[in-house]
Order: sequence, then C-alpha cells, then structure tokens
Amino acid sequence: MLAASAVAQDHSPCPGWNPPDAKDRHLELFISPFTRHWTRSDEHKPVYALGFTQRLPDDRFCGFSLFRNSFGQPSGYVYLGKTWEALVPSLPKLYGSVSAGVLFGYVDRYEGKVPANNHGFSPGLIPALGYRLTPAVSVELQLLGSAGIMFGTAFRF
Repeated sequence: MLAASAVAQDHSPCPGWNPPDAKDRHLELFISPFTRHWTRSDEHKPVYALGFTQRLPDDRFCGFSLFRNSFGQPSGYVYLGKTWEALVPSLPKLYGSVSAGVLFGYVDRYEGKVPANNHGFSPGLIPALGYRLTPAVSVELQLLGSAGIMFGTAFRF
C-alpha cells in the first residue's frame, strides 16, 4: 500500500524512475549511424544519434538523445514514451513504440525545418518499429515525420 501511494504521488517528469522492483527497470543505449531522408538536399549532412533510455514498468520509457541534425547542428531530444511488445502474434520479437517530447537544435536559418519551432525548441513525436535480436539487443527504424527514417541498434542493460 505504501509503494502504491508513493507512485501515485510521484510528480517527477519520468514517474516510476526508481521502481521498487529493479527487474522492472532497464537502461538502454541507442546508436544510429544512418538516417535516410525522403528528399535529397545538398544541405543535408550525415545524421548520427546517441540515445539513453530508462525503461520503466508497464512498457513505458523516458530519456534523451543527442544527435547531429541534418544540417550539421548539435541537437537534442528529451522524451517520454510507450512500447507495445509482440505487435504481431506470429512475430513475437517485433515491437512498436512511440515517443513524445521536445527537440532542440534547429536554429538560425534552419528554424523552419521542423514544425512549431520557437527559438530552437519544438515538439517531437517519433513512432518506431523494432525487432529484438536477443533480449538485450534490438534493431529499430524510427520515423522522423516527413523528413525521413533513422536506422539504429539498441542495447539493453
């Protein structure tokens, strides 16, 4: 009863960050060496991303990602999200997820490249489809709105 009461009053940005049972908590490192843009532009630069995610009970997660955006600017994304395991019963290792948060980094002449940007800050919503190769390693495709798709690998600890 006490643990339920503590969680109900948890007003942190990532409720459940410290669940009482450590088996419900995992750290994940996401590495993306490649992003494919839907439209080619001479202004596009390679995008590299490194993300750190705290997996929480009930298939929720929160975290942040640091990346170099399509225009070579250092950028970040702070997010909360949800995962749906075994999307297709005949493919139990296939999962889907969605994260929502705040992007930072599209500034100066590239401010208009992401919707609702205000001085480099804009809302972000990233759906993803992944496949668990092992319980600790998965590959993932993240849909970056109308810009493109990011390929990466996640390592769970």
